Amino acid sequence: MVVCGGDNALAHRLAAELRGVYGEQVTLVVPPAGRGERTPATGRATALFGRITAAVSRTTGNGNGPSSNGDGNSSGAIRTLEAVDLTDDVLVDAGVPQAAALALMHDDDETNIRTALAARRLNPCLRLVIRLYNRKLGQHLEDLLDQAAAVAGLASAASSVTVLSDADTAAPALAATAVAGTSKVVYADGLLLRAVERTPPVTGTVAPRGLATLALLSSTANDPAGSEGSDRAGGEAGPLLLPDDDDVAAAPGRGALVLETVSYSGSTPPPGFLAGRGVPLRQLFSRRLRWSVAGFAAAVLGMAIASIVTTANTSPLHATYLTLLDLFSINDPATEGPASRQILQLLAGLVGLLLLPILFAAVLEALGTFRTASSLRRPPRGLSGHVVLLGLGKIGTRVLARLRELDIPVVCVEADPEARGVSLARRLRVPTVIGDVTEEGVLEAAKIHRAHALLALTSADTINLEAALYARAVKPDLRVALRLYDDEFATAVYRTLRAAHPGALTRSRSVSALAAPAFAGAMMGRQILGALPVERSVLLIAVLDVEQQPRLAGRTVAGVFRPGAWRVVALERSSGLEWELDPEYELRPGDRVVLAATRQGLAELLARRPLPASS
Repeated sequence: MVVCGGDNALAHRLAAELRGVYGEQVTLVVPPAGRGERTPATGRATALFGRITAAVSRTTGNGNGPSSNGDGNSSGAIRTLEAVDLTDDVLVDAGVPQAAALALMHDDDETNIRTALAARRLNPCLRLVIRLYNRKLGQHLEDLLDQAAAVAGLASAASSVTVLSDADTAAPALAATAVAGTSKVVYADGLLLRAVERTPPVTGTVAPRGLATLALLSSTANDPAGSEGSDRAGGEAGPLLLPDDDDVAAAPGRGALVLETVSYSGSTPPPGFLAGRGVPLRQLFSRRLRWSVAGFAAAVLGMAIASIVTTANTSPLHATYLTLLDLFSINDPATEGPASRQILQLLAGLVGLLLLPILFAAVLEALGTFRTASSLRRPPRGLSGHVVLLGLGKIGTRVLARLRELDIPVVCVEADPEARGVSLARRLRVPTVIGDVTEEGVLEAAKIHRAHALLALTSADTINLEAALYARAVKPDLRVALRLYDDEFATAVYRTLRAAHPGALTRSRSVSALAAPAFAGAMMGRQILGALPVERSVLLIAVLDVEQQPRLAGRTVAGVFRPGAWRVVALERSSGLEWELDPEYELRPGDRVVLAATRQGLAELLARRPLPASS
């Protein structure tokens, strides 16, 4: 396996995942020291790489994975090659002509595309996993390379092309972290998997199971001040992934992650005639103006009814017509008419005087609304219970889209008015504050004192931390989720915030940790629908062909289940996915199954060579 990427956390974590969990021989191509894509964080990325490799090695040495791959090398022995540019000579030195798969993890889409074309020329049978933020471009590139392989007669599973986005992979988990009770979701080709955390209704009882119990949460998970377990923590300290019925029954009082439904709960409103401009009709006129118009209409209606009652031998239509003439001051004075008619005419003239300022205000507000239709919306005065999202970069943009799909109110804060996600916020009419979050008054403008949660997703750890500390000072019970680059720094921040505010929920998330398992599974040639975070561990959702898996073919759904490793959760049929499975159904070679698996369990299923047993 060859991993090419700038000196970023995702490339290092992917290399460590392939070597430590899957037991593959890995070559990592990085720029020379001081010339990485994240120059200020190069030292931190190198240190992080060492910690990731060591952590994965510890994980695989306790019976959950390989300690070597049979060639005498240790699990942490990853060959590292430094190169400024990914030329053909560099790709040859990295072993691309003989490699089984190549991952292109640069932040620059153009670099990844150029390298993918060069690598496919050197090795037509190479499996490509490409990191691209532009999803439409990625789909076109995937189709192009697959079509070229088919024309050359080399199309196979080994030469497949998979385009993934770390932002798309991590966004559902980050969005779910922000709001208590929000489902954890995985998106893939219109498919929505939804899992929810359930707590027992009474202490000492077992949490409801739903369709399938995917994990038992740590015993401290329901306590905001409790620590989050990881996949390296055992016993009561960490979550129990894919438990069997005996494990669930033996763990009363612990929360559970269960598969509850597979449907999109949101609704898409029908577009109005102003939808193309992004201006809702209710926002065309202010509330005060709408009440003024309503009052004017009620006055006109009252006078029309009074005119009908007091005027003899006059039809209702004619009486209404006379009232309108009086309003517009174009009727003859009723000097010869009865007193009731004269009084009504005077009242109609008075109401007509009020019509002019109302019309004038309506014109001004309409012009102002159309003028600002393409501008950013300000947070409304009465807004509360919303999520404050800091940063509209690659990650923040995807998280914003997920939050709005779940109908969660959001207020965005972004320092750069030309940031990637500002156009999306404008199109979705999401309230946005343009300003530096470290400056006084910016978070107040986002109504942080009435917010439900804070999602700090900027690319700078210090900015995220400063915003979290200030927000907690304003609202101590605020739910906070931080995107932090350095693991040690994230741990220190988490413990400090937990100790200072034990009654508030604090979570730290790493985009690379959420995305790396999906990229690693794609390197092994399997379709990874996504990753469901279970505290600090990850549960993978993958699609597998039964005929390619000897451990699955010919066995029942119940017999295939291996606690703590993998579990069949759905069966793909011509009519769609079937989730309520018969435990005695025997899997046939032509079936395709949706599998929930741990990292080590999926590695064991997808291993191209037998994984050695640990000592």
